[in-house]
Amino acid sequence: MKKILFILVLCVSFLGYSQNNDLFKKATEAYNNGKYDAAIKDYLQIIENGKHSPELYYNLGNSYYKLNKVAPSIYYYEKALLLKPNDNEIKNNLGYAKNMTLDVINPLPVTTLKTMYNKVVGYFNFDQWAYLSVVLIILFVIFYIAFKFFNYSTKKRISFILSITCLVLSLIAIAAAYLNFSDFKQNRPAIVFNEESLVLEEPNTRSKEIFRLHEGTKVFVLDELKQYYKIKLVDGKTGWISSEEIKEIK
Repeated sequence: MKKILFILVLCVSFLGYSQNNDLFKKATEAYNNGKYDAAIKDYLQIIENGKHSPELYYNLGNSYYKLNKVAPSIYYYEKALLLKPNDNEIKNNLGYAKNMTLDVINPLPVTTLKTMYNKVVGYFNFDQWAYLSVVLIILFVIFYIAFKFFNYSTKKRISFILSITCLVLSLIAIAAAYLNFSDFKQNRPAIVFNEESLVLEEPNTRSKEIFRLHEGTKVFVLDELKQYYKIKLVDGKTGWISSEEIKEIK
């Protein structure tokens, strides 16, 4: 019985993969032919089927960008960047999409130490750091076994140094994965989808307006109350916005 269930699950998984692969090819062909709405429809269908990848989000971002839809294009570029944070092509296209936004928000100055931290820890996402640590641990074991079996002192010395280096690097990768995951859980980035949104002092319709935001602007969710989110901008400004007017990236 267990074998039959396993075979059924395997068949369903294979059919799902095949269907998503066909949809992806169909969507990409539609995109290449300038049929961006059709491409978007198929790409979104793949997401509904439970498939997620940086390539999928990147192509969605490109499709929306071609239709001059600012918020969705930025939203999907940001999602692609979460999965592949060191991809220059995604970063470049995200930059082009951000040029279409109306809001000019200057970020708060960042210390040199914080900049270095962001570059190192953010170079990979936490999954990639974790995979790297596993590879380094395996290399550590291999070099350590080689150290035990080598007879010549030169080879033993080299293998020992390599094993210790891999061990140290694996510990650094584990630490980076933990820090990256902590940042991932703490930060709640979102994109404004309304053409124009009011940011209020308090989470109610009677509250005073502080400022306005326009579609495509990136914010960070700090808190939520009923139908409102408390948000923060990169320049430090905070306020409350309707939850229906923004869409969280994660």
